[in-house]
Amino acid sequence: MKNYLLFIYLILFSLLNGSKAQAFNTILLLGDSVSASYGMQQHQGWVHLLNEQLSEQKAPYSILNASISGETTSGGLSRLPGILADNEVAHLIIELGGNDGLRGYNPKAIKNNLLQMVSLAQEKNIPVSLMQIKITPNYGPRYNQMFEAVFKEVAQETDATLLPFFMEQVALNKALMQADGIHPNVKAQQIIADYVEQQLNQLMN
Repeated sequence: MKNYLLFIYLILFSLLNGSKAQAFNTILLLGDSVSASYGMQQHQGWVHLLNEQLSEQKAPYSILNASISGETTSGGLSRLPGILADNEVAHLIIELGGNDGLRGYNPKAIKNNLLQMVSLAQEKNIPVSLMQIKITPNYGPRYNQMFEAVFKEVAQETDATLLPFFMEQVALNKALMQADGIHPNVKAQQIIADYVEQQLNQLMN
């Protein structure tokens, strides 16, 4: 009888450990048009390409893309509670602020929105990564400096992870940008996917 009970215990222990090893994590990406395949088909965008790579590698996580074109930090803040309520999220990546900056919004308001988004996730024990965002110098060096500082300040004040500007490798290359000079083209998508994959490997492993 004791041997039988031990056998059952070992089976249960093995099953429990197996389920933990196979646990699958969802990374929520809250972004704007740059992450929403603007100007191309969804399957051509970097998020789709990256999810395909992660699937091929049998990575224990994938990206839930909640990015929409034209999104601002205010819009992201209003959508985030509902998304978190409807999904089991293991990590939140915020890729927002670009549209705020291009519209000349007050950096203090941008910061406040980002702080609230980070807080909403952290209250649910969800780690947060914040993407550094850079914009074109239309509003002058003073505004750009204040704008870029917002992301560093939010990360420092909340202990969120600050990720480098994910378009650094493509933004200044006209051959990789659409005609508007703001959005990356199809050729740039794989470059972005590979770059973000490197960041995820550090975050999730």
